[in-house]
Amino acid sequence: MVPFVLPSLEEQMHRELAALEAIGRARFCPSCSGPSKTHPCVEGQALVSFCSNDYLGLSSHPALTEAALSALRRSGLGSGASRLVSGSLQEHRDLENALARFLGVETALLFPTGYQTNLGVLTALAGPGDLVLSDHSNHASIIDACRLSGARPAFYRHLDLSSAEKRLKSLAPHTRRRFLVTESLFGMDGHVAPLAALDELAKRYDAALVVDEAHALGVLGPDGKGLCHQQKVFPDVLIGTLGKAFGASGGFAAGNKTLHDYLVNRSRTFIFTTALPPPIAAAARAALHIIEGSEGQALRDTLSALTARFSSSLPSPYRLAPVTPIFPITFGPDTAALRASQDLRDKGFFVQPIRPPTVPEGTSRLRITLSAAHKPADIDALSAALAPLIGS
Repeated sequence: MVPFVLPSLEEQMHRELAALEAIGRARFCPSCSGPSKTHPCVEGQALVSFCSNDYLGLSSHPALTEAALSALRRSGLGSGASRLVSGSLQEHRDLENALARFLGVETALLFPTGYQTNLGVLTALAGPGDLVLSDHSNHASIIDACRLSGARPAFYRHLDLSSAEKRLKSLAPHTRRRFLVTESLFGMDGHVAPLAALDELAKRYDAALVVDEAHALGVLGPDGKGLCHQQKVFPDVLIGTLGKAFGASGGFAAGNKTLHDYLVNRSRTFIFTTALPPPIAAAARAALHIIEGSEGQALRDTLSALTARFSSSLPSPYRLAPVTPIFPITFGPDTAALRASQDLRDKGFFVQPIRPPTVPEGTSRLRITLSAAHKPADIDALSAALAPLIGS
């Protein structure tokens, strides 16, 4: 009898990578250079990029650069440790206070990344005996948090209120606490969640509402305050990110002081990690100053005009209402999305294909995102290059 021998870890990884390559799902990180997120150099080729979440073009704004440099000289590069160990720096406190004031809540708490924010919030709040009900298309950080929290994870069909209510109605009586979690603007679909209806549903079933405004803050709503403000919804927890419209990195949870204090004591991704670097916090504070001022409004107006311009060039099946800076162009098979991406690159555009598991099977797509840093000529050129690929 031949003994069973476990393959080495490296052999196993090689096999799995080869399997991904065989079905066209191997991934790699292209090499990019230059400060511009809309006009980078990719693998040595100057391209117009429609991949970035830098919606307002703030990542290379001089005010953010100067704020980061000042903080670097004042407080150094890194935070040194967790804030519970080495304390909160002035840059952390200033940004949290500014975010809370901007959103009209008592407090905000910073996390090093948006992913860690969702993971840390939901795993701290929910546990055994609880129910976490999530939109099926929520970001991976939310899905992972649902599963890692120890609570019962459940999912409803994307944007389907009747599906959400059916799940709550059947599961709520058997749970200790309930959490209803959604993105406000879905990053892969460009869909806007019916927040007011979800808020009413959460109240009816005594569930806490958690809303991730990652793709909406700075871009949508009054003064860029997001879709919760636009729909007059005040969730129990509002999640935001600093790595998209803010042009920096990091995330935060906003709400009342009790939530803040609880997360400081219970959120493992806050407690057991080095705090956000002070130059990043200072840059994000500078971004917020722009976002809530006249320059921010001008950038949103520019972005709105560009999104309307691009939307009007698309065939009706690809137009979304309301119009946002996110345009999914779904091809279905992975190979079709890969070919379309390469065709656009050959024409001078950087638009990455989005494939499973990021999106459901059979929905591979190009995810086109617009920025206020694009020019009308960029939009028109992309529309012309895209037309033969989508039959317009």
